[in-house]
Amino acid sequence: MLERLITSTTTDWPVGDARPGALLTPQGKIIADFLAIRTGEGVLLDIHRDAVEDLSKRLKLFRLRAKVDIEPLENAIVVAGIEPAEHGVRPVSGAQLVYIDPRYPGGRLRAMADKTEWRQYHGHEAEWSLPASDHDLDRIVSGIPEWGFDYRAAEVFPADVNLDRLGGVDYKKGCFVGQEVVSRMYRRGKIRKRTFLVTGEALSQGAAFEADQALGVITSVSGERGLCLLRLDRFARAELTGHQTLCNGSPADLLKCRQDWMDEEIREAYASD
Repeated sequence: MLERLITSTTTDWPVGDARPGALLTPQGKIIADFLAIRTGEGVLLDIHRDAVEDLSKRLKLFRLRAKVDIEPLENAIVVAGIEPAEHGVRPVSGAQLVYIDPRYPGGRLRAMADKTEWRQYHGHEAEWSLPASDHDLDRIVSGIPEWGFDYRAAEVFPADVNLDRLGGVDYKKGCFVGQEVVSRMYRRGKIRKRTFLVTGEALSQGAAFEADQALGVITSVSGERGLCLLRLDRFARAELTGHQTLCNGSPADLLKCRQDWMDEEIREAYASD
């Protein structure tokens, strides 16, 4: 069922393997994205809590006659690590499932657990949870935009938030909802926006990243690091003309944390402008 609906491939999928993906609108924008984990009984979706109800309803509409159960896990929680998963998956006390988030360089361990059972092992929430700021900084520095932080339903295309570059879109698979739009953008080189890491002393969420004109918008911030949804062609023009990039009137710099493809796409967007 999922193979004909979501952006990532669900074939040749080992048990325990987690894959990023999304369900799109017919116009190609992200309704909700997730990590999908293959289990012995089916698939679990690691998704932002605010998107659970809507995604569940939409998947049920697509179920038709397939013998598939789709239910939210009401008491489930996900705990995210911030260290590279150098030694692969390892047991975590109180977790029902441990898997690797492949979007990060080096991977990150994530644990899915029943909230009650987790607290029996780790005590009150304040004692076992990492500060949200630690996770935010790790994902921002790693160049990982997330639903609920950097965007919401039907606001962005997968390429805008680098989902294809993070392994969440298979352009070679069969049909999925919104495929015609996103595949056409990819084939014709019409990707105009990407999310980049920026640094500056005056970053704030929602502020403009600008030079002689607006280049993009800051979507999330942790200290002096932030993510910016950027117009590639405008940034390329600012680079060529030597304009200083700013945020809230103070110098701000774009960091190409995945240098190879970012440079290439900036050049392509400018050339096709």
